Amino acid sequence: MGLLHNFFNQTRKPEGFLGKLMVGGMNSGHAAVADWGMAFLDGLQPQKILDAGCGGGRNIGALLELYPAATGVAVDYSPVSVEKSKQHNKALIDAGRCRVIQADVSALPLERDCFDLVTAFETVYFWPGLPRSFAEVARVLKNGGAFLIVNESDGTDKTAKKFESIIDGMVCYTAQDIEAALKAAGFGDIRVFRHETKPCMAVLARKG
Repeated sequence: MGLLHNFFNQTRKPEGFLGKLMVGGMNSGHAAVADWGMAFLDGLQPQKILDAGCGGGRNIGALLELYPAATGVAVDYSPVSVEKSKQHNKALIDAGRCRVIQADVSALPLERDCFDLVTAFETVYFWPGLPRSFAEVARVLKNGGAFLIVNESDGTDKTAKKFESIIDGMVCYTAQDIEAALKAAGFGDIRVFRHETKPCMAVLARKG
């Protein structure tokens, strides 16, 4: 139980050997739900994208493929995730289209009003207080910019609640929880999308 507990806790902040194993599986394991969530960006044409809590870096790469005129920044507070993201996106980094940095989402070392789109895939479960973190997202977003949150859990499914009891600091938020925190941070035009057969949800909000 101790090893299993330690392994699943790597979901929150991958570290060491177990963390490398966890990050190695994130890119493939979360791809389907990430792609499902990206479909709700239809109509947007962002020029500058931030992927907050980037994990293994697959999603910033997919976003920059979806928007070939855009540049992107990927942020994670795990050094293991940052290293994996750099490896995964080496060609984009070498081309000057992507940066990967280590940082906490509640204190981003980024300029105010500089992104058109911020994304958060399978990560807000672990953020240090949604209102504070969402306010920081709002700070770096331009007015009218979009914030996309994609979770495999809608906060009520039994499987996710089980993991919540295993993984330290994990909180499976409901759509109502997320919407309230977004409003407190100054977001509007909040739309919630739910998967037809799974407890996945995507939340798309606009600054201002």
